[in-house]
Amino acid sequence: MRRAVPRRTVLAGAGLAVAVAGCLYAAAGPTHGDGGGAPPGPDGAAVRPMSEAVVVETGARPHAPVLAGADLDGKPLGLTEFRGQVVVLNVWGSWCGPCRAEADDLERLSGQTRAQGVRFLGINTRDPDRAAAQSFVRAHGLGFPSLHDPTGKLLLRFPPALLNPQTIPSTLVIDRRGRIAVSIGGAVTEEELRPLLLRVAEEAA
Repeated sequence: MRRAVPRRTVLAGAGLAVAVAGCLYAAAGPTHGDGGGAPPGPDGAAVRPMSEAVVVETGARPHAPVLAGADLDGKPLGLTEFRGQVVVLNVWGSWCGPCRAEADDLERLSGQTRAQGVRFLGINTRDPDRAAAQSFVRAHGLGFPSLHDPTGKLLLRFPPALLNPQTIPSTLVIDRRGRIAVSIGGAVTEEELRPLLLRVAEEAA
């Protein structure tokens, strides 16, 4: 069953999620996944690409894969450390223009939602050198950790319809039971993510 949801957001059920998400990513892939940032607008300023959100109904949510590796300092880090909390999983790269556009919004929202049991976790991809990723974190004052995934192997563990490895940045909201509740392809703003995130945070564990 489908019902009205915010603009550029699709509510997907079990059979619908894969088909809908696949169409969204097929349309958005070249814009979000080329690593070159957004094209300039009429005044020469960069234009933030339009993001697409897929909201998965509670009974149709797939479990997020087990993620474990090292953070940007080489220390062990895994998704299991956040069990029982809502997790915003953001895929980013230091080379990615849209990632720079959304970073400040993500950091601000991370601080504002912590009291609701929300934690943010990044997956840094296509950055062979940790130094570039660390410089990105310092530049944007990011306080949440990130897994270092230079080859993108962690991304391949997710259902491709909900996390396309070629769509950078991408953001997932994982509910307290470890299931993927929201998938967003492309750069996201605080205003776009907040209502989707709070909806999941208000659910019972």
